[in-house]
Amino acid sequence: MMRVHAWLCSLLIAAFLIPHSASAQTRQQWRDSLEVLNAKIGRDPNNLDLHLLKAEANINLEQWDYALAEYGKILHVDERNLAALYFRAYVHMQQHHYDLARVDYESFLRLQPRHFEARLGLAHVLQKMGRKTETFDELNRIVQMFPDSADAYAARAAFETEQKLYDIALYDWDEAIRRKPLNEGFVVSKADILITLFRMDEARGELNAAIKRGIPRYALKEWLDKCKKK
Repeated sequence: MMRVHAWLCSLLIAAFLIPHSASAQTRQQWRDSLEVLNAKIGRDPNNLDLHLLKAEANINLEQWDYALAEYGKILHVDERNLAALYFRAYVHMQQHHYDLARVDYESFLRLQPRHFEARLGLAHVLQKMGRKTETFDELNRIVQMFPDSADAYAARAAFETEQKLYDIALYDWDEAIRRKPLNEGFVVSKADILITLFRMDEARGELNAAIKRGIPRYALKEWLDKCKKK
């Protein structure tokens, strides 16, 4: 049974959306930071930067409702605040409020139409909403806007793989691999499709070529073994 690598798209989105300092502090440190920020906001309630920092702390403590409240306060004052729109969309995604996440991503992209991560975020929302045609449209747009991005091709390939559109997914995995030849996730995603289609010689060739390029054999062992079993 094929392991569909739709997780790759989710992985890309998560990497782009989680606040950059999420791993820099423990939960206790975030709680301490939140206490300090609350005190500062009490003295300076109109400081939007403080509210952004508080919302970041709320996110890292998984206090989604509090984070939404903070972003709502910010956007009430500054409806074009990009950080608030971007991360509120992320919070809506965590709460499975996909329609609201879509609104925030689209508002963000009206202000910053060439923002790669927000485009991927919107595509991911549309996928979660079951809007297949719109998801394809957005992924196609991303590839057109960022033709040198391996991640753009990989995101589209992951969705195509999930939809079992294997021929066009193979093309996109090839394009992703061409741009990032040492990305083992791209290689095994392509190999998975070839194994599913019983094209064992091609899968084995793809894996061996990746090893020659410098990907460790142990990282590809599971797929090499699959080629032997079938």
